[in-house]
Amino acid sequence: MTNNLAFLGRDMAVDLGTANTLVYVRGRGIVLNEPSVVALNSSTGKIVAVGLDAKQMIGRTPSNITAVRPLKDGVIADFEITERMLRYFIQKIHRRRHFAKPRIIVAVPSGITSVEHRAVKEAGYQAGARRVYIIEEPMAAAIGAGLPVHEPTGNMVVDIGGGTTEVAVISMGGIVTSQSIRVGGDELDQAVMTFVKKEYSLMIGERTAEELKVAIGSAYPTGGEELHAEVRGRDLISGLPKTVVMSAADVRQAIEEPVTAIIDAVRTTLDKCPPELSGDIMDRGIAVTGGGALLHGLDDRLRHETGMPIHVAENALDSVAVGSGTCVENYERLSQVLVPDRRR
Repeated sequence: MTNNLAFLGRDMAVDLGTANTLVYVRGRGIVLNEPSVVALNSSTGKIVAVGLDAKQMIGRTPSNITAVRPLKDGVIADFEITERMLRYFIQKIHRRRHFAKPRIIVAVPSGITSVEHRAVKEAGYQAGARRVYIIEEPMAAAIGAGLPVHEPTGNMVVDIGGGTTEVAVISMGGIVTSQSIRVGGDELDQAVMTFVKKEYSLMIGERTAEELKVAIGSAYPTGGEELHAEVRGRDLISGLPKTVVMSAADVRQAIEEPVTAIIDAVRTTLDKCPPELSGDIMDRGIAVTGGGALLHGLDDRLRHETGMPIHVAENALDSVAVGSGTCVENYERLSQVLVPDRRR
């Protein structure tokens, strides 16, 4: 093992998410949190913007510039652009050009294939890593949420990201049973877009759908007054811009299908869980992390459907990055939770 002190502050953990990429640097914590979006000039092939600047361009670019999201459903959809995005982020953190090549831990969904695994590793090596290690997202989320993953007790984590939802039962530093479904925040946005199109004949973009979901979306009826929001888009009948007012109940109806899919995944995992661990989960409850954990009323809905205590992690958005970062900090102790590296 290389002398760790020589690389202090260089090793990093990357939560390569469908919606956002977070980078944790050893000794410094999370230093970067930007949308996983790259804006390309299609005539020259050059990158125009990455991250936040590129996200603001989605749906608003001239014909020769396209805003691309290189990750879809938690996995690499466009290899070359992912690698360029990673390289951009790494260089943004290490301002000096001649930095020692870092070791990188990358968090990936638990349900991905070995080909997708290889693609993630290759992207890391191409972006300038000395070694690339893989950690599965539910494991990273559980560590980040502060669950005692190394103890022989059952810990259940539900990580709802942009592209995937990961449900896993973890004990003694390993995943006992897990389920990965390709339903996440993006799917909720799509459901809102489809609903508005069908019910109001109004065309809205991804960003508007996301803003609507964040503002008034909920998974369970909240007591008290229902919220309303104005939605602007293009009227499909007249072709002109139009505004409609939507209620929280409308948005709840719109996202019902993907929310049900997430709940079904939780139930399936509970069903496959060994009885001893089921008892532990009954006592300890289920930890919910990821951006989807912030959906209003999701904890109430899960509590209602499963009868289990539900805890939303305090750092729900950063859990995976914090968990992967913990592995960077305590490399020797946590190396057992990493997926072994076969490349020499």
